[in-house]
Amino acid sequence: MGHSTDQVDILPEGQKPTLEQLENAPPYPKGDGPGYAYVEGTPEERRLLRKIDLHILPMLWVMYIMNYLDRTNIGNAKTGGMQADLNLTASEYSLVLSIFFVGYLLWEVPSNMMLARSRPSIFLPTIMFIWGAMSIGAKGINSLGGMVAFRFVLGLVEAGFFPGVMLLMSCWYKPAELSKRIALFYTASLMAGAFGGLLAGGVISGLEGKGGTRGWKWLFIIEGLMTVVCASISFFILPNYPATTKWLSEEERRLATARLLSAEASEDEEPHMGHWQAFKEAAKDPKTWVFVLVYNLLNMVGTISYFFPTLMTSLGYKGRDAQFMTVPIYAVALVISVTGGFVADRTKQKAFVVMAACALATVSFIIVAAVDTSKVRYAFLCFGGAGIWTAVPVFLSWMVTMFDGREKRAVSIALINGFGNLASVYGSFFWDTPPHYIKGFSLTTAFCGCALAVTAFAKWKYNDKGVQRTS
Repeated sequence: MGHSTDQVDILPEGQKPTLEQLENAPPYPKGDGPGYAYVEGTPEERRLLRKIDLHILPMLWVMYIMNYLDRTNIGNAKTGGMQADLNLTASEYSLVLSIFFVGYLLWEVPSNMMLARSRPSIFLPTIMFIWGAMSIGAKGINSLGGMVAFRFVLGLVEAGFFPGVMLLMSCWYKPAELSKRIALFYTASLMAGAFGGLLAGGVISGLEGKGGTRGWKWLFIIEGLMTVVCASISFFILPNYPATTKWLSEEERRLATARLLSAEASEDEEPHMGHWQAFKEAAKDPKTWVFVLVYNLLNMVGTISYFFPTLMTSLGYKGRDAQFMTVPIYAVALVISVTGGFVADRTKQKAFVVMAACALATVSFIIVAAVDTSKVRYAFLCFGGAGIWTAVPVFLSWMVTMFDGREKRAVSIALINGFGNLASVYGSFFWDTPPHYIKGFSLTTAFCGCALAVTAFAKWKYNDKGVQRTS
C-alpha cells in the first residue's frame, strides 16, 4: 500500500490478528514496512465502519430498550396500582426501588471480569434471558418482601449488561468514534422511557383484571416476554471481537484490528494481567475514583426518572394521562442528547459537552423548584431531563477511553458503573416531599452543579496525560 501518509506496521501478511494482539500489542513504529499498513480515512475503512455499525448498534439498541424497560417499569407499576395492592408507604417504595442497585453494585465487577474472559455473544444474551424470565415470574409477587427480593436479584442479573456493552464497544471503535455511537445507543433508554409510558398506559388499563391478574402485573409479564424473545434473537446476531468475527472477511478483520492498534499506537499498552492484578491496577488509579464521583453525582440526579409518573400526578395529570405525559420529556431529551453526542465527537471536547449539559440541568431544575405554574415546571422538567441524558452518554464515551488494557479497562468500567449506580440507592429517598418535591429538586440542583465542577477538575487534571487524548 504505497501511501505516503502515516502508516502502522501491524501484522505479517497472511497472519490473522488475535484479540490478545489487539489489546496487548506494544506501540508500532510509523513508516513503511513489510507488514499490513493502516491508513486512516480510506474508503475501505468507511465501508468497514458502516458494516460494523449496522451489525452492532441496532441489536445493542433494542437490547438496551428491553433492559431499561425491565428496570424502570417499577415507576409505572406504582402509579398503576402496585403501591395500593402491596400497601407500600413512600419509604417502602423507595426501598423497593433502591434495593435493585444494591444487587447491581455487588455483582458489577465480577460480571465484567467474567465478560472480559468470555464471549459477549453468549454472556450478554444469557443474562438478558434470565432477567426477562424473572420479570414474567413477578406475576406471583403479592407482598413487600417478595418485591424487595425480586428487585435485589434483578439487580444482580442486570449488573453485567451496561458496562459489558461499554467494554464491547470500546473494543470495536476508536475513541474519537465513541461519543456519537454511545449517544445513539443511549437513546434507547429515552425511547424506552417514552415507549414505556405508552405501553404502561395501554397495558395497565387495557388488561386490568384479565385472567384474574392486575394490570400492573400484566406489565411485568408482557415486558418480560418481549425481553426473552429479544435475548433469543441476539444469540444469533450479537458479535464478539473484531479478530474473531465471522461476518468480517479476513481483510476486514485485519483492518478492524489495525484501526484500533493505530489508535493506541502512541500508548504504552499494559501486559496481559489476571483478575486480581487488574483490580489492583484499577483501584489504585486516581482517575477511577474521580470518574466514580462524577458518575455517582449524575446518577443521583438521574433517579428523577423513576418518579416521572409520580411527578406528573403532582402537576395535575391522572390515570393514563400521568403515564402518557412522560413521553414528551424523553422526546426532548432524545433530540438534545443525540445533538450533544455528535458535537462531542466533532469537537473532541467531551468534557465541555458534559459540563454544558450539567449547566442546562442545573438551571432547569432551579426554575422547576422556584415557580408554581404547572406548564412552566413541566417545560423545564423536559430540559432538565435532557441535560441529564446528554451528560451521561457523553461522559461514558469519555470515560471508556481513559484506561489502557482490556482487563484493567473492564474492571475500571465496572467499578465506575457500580459505585456510580450506588447513588440510586440513596437518591431514591429524595423524592418523598409531595406535592412540590422541593427536597428532591433542591438536591438534584446541587448535585448537577457538583457534577459540573468535578468534570471541570477531571478535564484540567487528566486532559493531556496518557490515553486522555480525546477529551
